[in-house]
Amino acid sequence: MTAPVIGVLALQGDVREHLGALAGVGADARPVRRPGELDAVDGLVIPGGESTTISKLADIFEMREPIDKRIAAGMPVYGSCAGMIMLATEVLDGRPDQRGFAGIEMTVRRNAFGRQVDSFEAPVQIAGVADGAFHAVFIRAPWVERVGPGVEVLGRVTDGPAPDRIVAVRQGNLLATSFHPELTGDLRLHRYFVDLVRAGA
Repeated sequence: MTAPVIGVLALQGDVREHLGALAGVGADARPVRRPGELDAVDGLVIPGGESTTISKLADIFEMREPIDKRIAAGMPVYGSCAGMIMLATEVLDGRPDQRGFAGIEMTVRRNAFGRQVDSFEAPVQIAGVADGAFHAVFIRAPWVERVGPGVEVLGRVTDGPAPDRIVAVRQGNLLATSFHPELTGDLRLHRYFVDLVRAGA
């Protein structure tokens, strides 16, 4: 079976960690900074980092329109933390000039769980991911305040400063989590996404 080619948007954030996790589950993982590189991938990961910076750099590197078009055409995309913010149709507490890709019909609150010093770890059960709770790492993480009718809630945090908040969602080929699976060594979510890409290939 040919390995799916999955890009990691390499403008800012946890790029190397996502590339390693994707390679660990059998993907042909590549950094993506330019539209021509985007053309060569079957799916895309938008990593954790700083959503306002990613938004600015998406314009500077002329990636916004190409990514919008690929999402509209059905390309699978996974966003973690800042990537979740970039995929939301509405962002609370964002900067006025901040624009994402608006692929998932949801409202997210930026830095909802607090600042860097308020980072925490908690178990999260993810629908569709077997073998128990996911050890989730939250760093200046958003949460989801509202989802549209086409959005499936995959996981809620049960412990920590704000129990029962939505932290994992899926809408069609688009997947997003508030937390950072690339920092844990647990590859199940990356495998879930790779399977999603294979199914759409």
